[in-house]
Amino acid sequence: MKNKKFRRKHMKILKNVEMKEYSHMKVGGIAKELIFIEDKNELKEILNTRKNIFLLGNGTNTLIHDGNLDISFISLKNFKNIEVEEKNGEYDLVRVEAGLDFDELIEFMEKNDYTGLENIAGVPGSVGGLVNMNGGAYGTEIFDCIEEVEVCKTDGKTAKLKKSQLTFKYRTTEIKQNKWIVISVLFRFKRGFDKECVIDKKMQRENKHPLEYPNLGSTFKNPEGTFAAQLISDAGLKKYRVGDAMVSEKHPNFIINLGNAKFDDIIAIIEHIKKVIFENFNVKLETEIIILKTD
Repeated sequence: MKNKKFRRKHMKILKNVEMKEYSHMKVGGIAKELIFIEDKNELKEILNTRKNIFLLGNGTNTLIHDGNLDISFISLKNFKNIEVEEKNGEYDLVRVEAGLDFDELIEFMEKNDYTGLENIAGVPGSVGGLVNMNGGAYGTEIFDCIEEVEVCKTDGKTAKLKKSQLTFKYRTTEIKQNKWIVISVLFRFKRGFDKECVIDKKMQRENKHPLEYPNLGSTFKNPEGTFAAQLISDAGLKKYRVGDAMVSEKHPNFIINLGNAKFDDIIAIIEHIKKVIFENFNVKLETEIIILKTD
């Protein structure tokens, strides 16, 4: 397969944007602007001319406030290039830009017989979004296959950081903590794509996750030694509802939108779950989703 390359244009700026259309939860207010970046050199200009900036991935794990949003949202969804930078006997080094859908990376891996990330197949999101939070599933994390990450820091300067230079752990990284922007990722892929694993993991997600409703995936991180979904189930909180937001019966670590859920409905459920779980099990749940509030 040939490397995918796309011709770049100049950034596109949309004003007064209804952000619910860019959220998997279908919740979100009116943003001041949404900027589609076309070249990484444009990031410095944006960072130097805007104060309140938020990088929007695929909107798969971000709960956006539904009031007026005095925020400049940035999208890298047009950063989709894939390039094999180095071929070796046992592995290849592959540069992947941050805006590529993770499902498209899995497809590329299949066509080129690369292995290492099959367990995460079917997880929604962009490559950059998954790298930002060290996303993963079934014992695999995206950092397992990372060689280096190209980031744009808050001063607009870009840097390529080796994996050994980065701090990362379960569902978080210093990239996320420092509010850096992932531009591209260099993966080290060995050969031996496991198609059966991909089919199995996608089927499990379809069977176990409420994909028929708007949702943001796992709401809470799994506490050490247990599962958030199990604790929520044991506390009798399946189908707990506020307005049109509800704890999924199918997978209780998912909060679903039954039609017209509000930001405050979802926050009320999150806070109630935290309170009940702490009272019942003395466990403090931490949110895995990103919650974007207004000042």
